[in-house]
Amino acid sequence: MKQFRLYQLDYTEKMTHELKRIIKAYLKAKDKGIKTVMATVVALDGSSYRRPGVRMLMNSEGLFTGAVSGGCVEKEIWRQAQEVFTSGTPRIMTYDGRYRLGCEGILYILIEPFMPDDEFITSFWKTISERKGINCRIYHAKDEKDYLKMGTHFYFGNGFKGVRPGLQQEEGLKFFEQQLMPSHQLLIIGAEHDAVQLSTYGSMTGWEVSIITSPSEEKNIKDFPGAKELLAVSADDFDVSKIDTETSVVLMTHSYVKDLSFLMALSKTLPRYLGLLGPTARREKILNELLERCPDINPDFIENIHGPAGLDIGAETAGEIAVSIVAEILSVYRNTHPKYLKDKKGAIHYS
Repeated sequence: MKQFRLYQLDYTEKMTHELKRIIKAYLKAKDKGIKTVMATVVALDGSSYRRPGVRMLMNSEGLFTGAVSGGCVEKEIWRQAQEVFTSGTPRIMTYDGRYRLGCEGILYILIEPFMPDDEFITSFWKTISERKGINCRIYHAKDEKDYLKMGTHFYFGNGFKGVRPGLQQEEGLKFFEQQLMPSHQLLIIGAEHDAVQLSTYGSMTGWEVSIITSPSEEKNIKDFPGAKELLAVSADDFDVSKIDTETSVVLMTHSYVKDLSFLMALSKTLPRYLGLLGPTARREKILNELLERCPDINPDFIENIHGPAGLDIGAETAGEIAVSIVAEILSVYRNTHPKYLKDKKGAIHYS
């Protein structure tokens, strides 16, 4: 029988971050012998708080990881998940939010047992560490029925793997197809209080945060909430090989000499975003010296520098400055021009 493709959407690193949290939560539950099920929005008629492809994990003790809405849908998902916990059979549920959420949409949600094997887990973390994309196919029927053959499959480069033993791709079902991009990585070069705030907000956004600080700094990873690593290196020893188009870099050493040295080290790269803390006059001075020292520098590198870093939201404190920088990174990454949502015409979300 011919396969049906219901949707094919490109999703950002946000979904990858959520999936990482789901895998970690599953492993904790597995160690305790607790059952888990996953709920995924597979289709949408109208508009909703979140879009198809969003997922969350529930364990049999009522612990939720992730969310598929602003909070209202989760109660009904939990109620219907009880049957899945008991029977082990996936089911589709619909939720009409037109009169309850104010989103004018109907959600179609697949609830399925989540029991990936060791090979799945190993392949997943290997793909994450190599910063590769992940393909996903979710086979389902768009009606409220239980089907053993419905389920989610992930492709890690060596074939599709189902989220439970024995799950095969079903030729007769429609499938939602999703591309999960590598998690966006944020490199913060600096270790002052504003770097701590940026690390916190960046990690809360779902980014993989790394701190690069001088070897002479008496700081450790515990000083930076949410950061995955701290590298105490000089500009001369800074490895730029992992900087890709899913990378943002913010220079905030509060040292003219150090900022210039790191800019020279970064000059052969093209991150998605490069922010430079400090006033306009400082930026002009440091860029003029950079051009003198590196006359053959790629013009695109210079054009890509955002200095002063951040959006003009009237930020004063370190926390507010961090918010403005995170907002600017998002606007660059999404290729949008910031505006009040009340002034935006049409849908809130970009397709």
